[in-house]
Amino acid sequence: MAEPAPDIQLVSGDLTVAIAPSRGGGITAFDCSGCGIFASRATDPSPLGLACFPLLPFSNRIACGRFTADGREVMLPPNHPAYADHPHALHGQAWQMPWTLVTATPTACHLRLDVPAGAWPWAWRGEQWLTLDPRGLTHRIALSNLAGNRMPAGIGLHPWLPRNARTLFRSRHAGEWQTAADGLPLRLETRAEPVDWWRGQPVGTRIVDTVYTGRSGSMTVDWPDRGLALEITPSDRLSFTVVYVPAGADHFCVEPVSHMTDAINRDEPPTVTGLHWLAAGETLAGEVRYAITVEA
Repeated sequence: MAEPAPDIQLVSGDLTVAIAPSRGGGITAFDCSGCGIFASRATDPSPLGLACFPLLPFSNRIACGRFTADGREVMLPPNHPAYADHPHALHGQAWQMPWTLVTATPTACHLRLDVPAGAWPWAWRGEQWLTLDPRGLTHRIALSNLAGNRMPAGIGLHPWLPRNARTLFRSRHAGEWQTAADGLPLRLETRAEPVDWWRGQPVGTRIVDTVYTGRSGSMTVDWPDRGLALEITPSDRLSFTVVYVPAGADHFCVEPVSHMTDAINRDEPPTVTGLHWLAAGETLAGEVRYAITVEA
């Protein structure tokens, strides 16, 4: 049996990124001069303790793990690390599998994960490229269909971000999915043009676990008490945004993803759901740029 890939650290200027290939290919820390850009969750040894993890081959929830693809019934097992009775397949498979470190330099690395057909009845490959420079982190992710027939596909990134009563999240989206208590989408509420659903108020003033559509421009997180700001710029393939703001917590999530929650089970067209179907040998890829501003 191959030895697990060692943890690595990228350093550029005041920025550092720690990556654990053996823990779902996830980021364990992203800091600026020792101050956490991503939320430190080191006390949680489960995949939920990662500061950021990849979402492959789908994002967010598949209702009760069930769907039909080209006449094939698929049943995925529950996989929530903390709740054995959580009924939905969550965040794909990649975040709970060890990745291989392909290459690494002081400022960049390339990770790979090959998954044979199993409960997810298609073989697939995941890849990540992380590049750090003095102004920020560029994180590219790709999903390739290694099966002989087409495969439903989704990608995304799941960073945890620190928050307190003053933390601001600014973004502009045209639609917000209203959800059930378990996070599954019910109906889409839309605006005539993209708006800031927080209206400039601190992120903790809205408790949500949902997905946004019709994003316009970059998103920003501002920590005025820490003198730091983060600009999040996803590529076009990651056109949906999952936002999770739990009540009473010191963290929240802004997840650039390629499709809405439970897209595989929705009746809406792919232009609404974002669901991709990859032909044999085809790849779906996207990237997120995390740019840091240190405020005077």
